[in-house]
Order: sequence, then structure tokens, then C-alpha cells
Amino acid sequence: MANNKSSKKRIDVAERNRLRNRTYKSSLRTLMKRCFSACTAYSQAPGETAKTAVQTSLNAAFSKIDKAVKVGVLHSNTGANQKSRLSAAVKKVIEPAVAAKA
Repeated sequence: MANNKSSKKRIDVAERNRLRNRTYKSSLRTLMKRCFSACTAYSQAPGETAKTAVQTSLNAAFSKIDKAVKVGVLHSNTGANQKSRLSAAVKKVIEPAVAAKA
């Protein structure tokens, strides 16, 4: 256990930051899973509502990733990697559907 005032404060700050980081990472994983599941749903049953669901989930995930990088929860390269994964999954699903219509 901490013996002086400054080390006690550092323990409190570290705990606060740990909880903040955990909430960001948890919500980020949830939004990414929603985006991937929306892509799967769109590939099984393409339609305008499914396409808008994919776009809204992608936008929400991108926003959360950018905020996590800005706050310092994620490294910028990690955020870029996750955004690349999401956009590749969306592109893989939407591009064949657009090509099939043309």
C-alpha cells in the first residue's frame, strides 16, 4: 500500500484512467461487432435498410475509434488498423452488390 500522499494520488488517478480506458475499449468492441454483424446481415439480405444500418454502424464505430485515439486510450496506429479492418469488411460486402446491380 502507498505510504505517502503523492503515491496515494497516483493510485487514484491510475484507477480512474483504467476505468475510463475499459469503458472506451468495451464500447469500441461492441460497435465493431455491430458493424460486422450488419455487414453479414446485408450480405445475406441486401436492401436499402440493411445498407443504411451498415453505414450508421460504420460511422458510429469510426467516431468512437477517433475519440479513443484523441483521448489516448488507443495508439493512433491501432485506431487506423481497426478503421481499415472495418472499411475493408464494408467494402467487401457493398462492392459486389453494387456491381451486381450495374
